[in-house]
Amino acid sequence: MFIRKIDDWEQRKLGEVTESFDGKRVPIDSGLRVLGEYPYYGATGIIDYVDDYIFDGEYVLLAEDGANIIMRNNPVAYLTQGKFWLNNHAHIMRIIEGNNYFLVQVLEKIDYIKYNTGTAQPKLNSKIVKNIEFKLPQIEEQQKIGAFFKQLDDTIALHQRKLDALRLMKKALLQLLFPENGYKVPKLRFADFVEEWEQCKLGDLGSVVMNRRIFKEETADKGDIPFYKIGTFGGEADSYITQEKFEDYKLKYPYPETGDILISASGSIGRTVEYNGEEAYYQDSNIVWLKHDKQLYNLFLKQFYFIVKWSGVEGTTIKRLYNKNILETEINIPSINEQKEIGGFFKQLDETIALYQKKLDKLNTLKKAYLQNMFI
Repeated sequence: MFIRKIDDWEQRKLGEVTESFDGKRVPIDSGLRVLGEYPYYGATGIIDYVDDYIFDGEYVLLAEDGANIIMRNNPVAYLTQGKFWLNNHAHIMRIIEGNNYFLVQVLEKIDYIKYNTGTAQPKLNSKIVKNIEFKLPQIEEQQKIGAFFKQLDDTIALHQRKLDALRLMKKALLQLLFPENGYKVPKLRFADFVEEWEQCKLGDLGSVVMNRRIFKEETADKGDIPFYKIGTFGGEADSYITQEKFEDYKLKYPYPETGDILISASGSIGRTVEYNGEEAYYQDSNIVWLKHDKQLYNLFLKQFYFIVKWSGVEGTTIKRLYNKNILETEINIPSINEQKEIGGFFKQLDETIALYQKKLDKLNTLKKAYLQNMFI
């Protein structure tokens, strides 16, 4: 879809072209809310449901406070329709003459760093918001742009719902295909498997290993071999080591085999990455793996890590997995053939989830590009 800009866009202030309803907002303490059918909105969108409403119709919400105003991990502007309640953490307005969905896109495109009036946390006060300047086209063009982004957002929302449904399905299947605590068989099994699962500890099956320590002075911002620290584990490396050091350490010290499941042992503990044979090096003690005697099928082990309850860690504020925590953790294991069935099944499901995530990422990237190019 291509939109022609026929008339010049006019510079306006937000307060000149919108009507504000901030004075009608009413916050309700969480303990006083009565569950009901009406959405309860805050700075991040719907945060609850209540049994009454104070607004009815189409409005535009803009986050008033919170880190997301600067970080932009989630939308800051929303279009609401129908009956809902709103607290005092989001501004509420609607365009006086024009298209509200177009206004949402305008508000999403703005960089709010220069409008921030908060100290402890980012904040957009009403006076500042009303004086935000932006370019406004004629109503007909607003409607076309609004309709275009509505269609794109609906597609994004559809893919997000499918992705959420797949993740929920996986969570449910993990509960069914692995035995509950105290049980020796799962509720759901593949055909022809009837034997009880064996309960043991990870330490009965292997040992915790890690790469050789790499010191900061041995790394560079650019180089031959990516070096993953806990902050870049599962993402893009920002440090590198030389090919020579990599070959030397790989030969002399522990190094993962293709298929091994790497685990984050600090920060957000228990995150996993399947090692696929690429040339890379990993931060010692913070990134580890279980070197086992092949009684475990790695794809089965990977799924176990999704539901694991680490020994000595559950119910505490500890943000580190020590070797003892891993080795003392209990696991139920079936025959290697059943492990392969379970691991292979979840591998296919994970690939489907990854595909939908990739599609969703592409759509969000496409939207960002349109926001940059469709607005003056």
